Amino acid sequence: MNLKTSLIQLQCEMVAERNLVNPKEITWLQYDILYKIDKEGEILPSDLSLVLGVSRTKLSKALKGLKEMGYIEQFPNKLDGRELYTTITNKGESLLESIFENHNNIYKIALKSFTKDEQKEFIHLSSILSNELKKSRIDQNE
Repeated sequence: MNLKTSLIQLQCEMVAERNLVNPKEITWLQYDILYKIDKEGEILPSDLSLVLGVSRTKLSKALKGLKEMGYIEQFPNKLDGRELYTTITNKGESLLESIFENHNNIYKIALKSFTKDEQKEFIHLSSILSNELKKSRIDQNE
């Protein structure tokens, strides 16, 4: 198997696993938004758009839905009232916690599948690739 095929297969498996834990009331874009906000704290939609690699229009629709469901709050930037900072609510944090619990299946399989050294190597290699993918997305949008 070559690197390209391996990456495609891993992506397919991760999407399949992700679909198993899909909280039916939100889309995966909305999940990604909640996850990023939870990790970053308050964030501007323009920054979210860059980090997630989605158009501002698509992001705005997703944010509107999350706000209507009570998973996020938005408040004006004190320096520029046209910009809205976005934060996650307690309800949004609870939803993420329930999703994270379901993600434990992947973690348990990885623990069984990899030795301690392989786990360290996987963490190292996946971090390198994740960071490069993120950087590439941001660079394309600048």
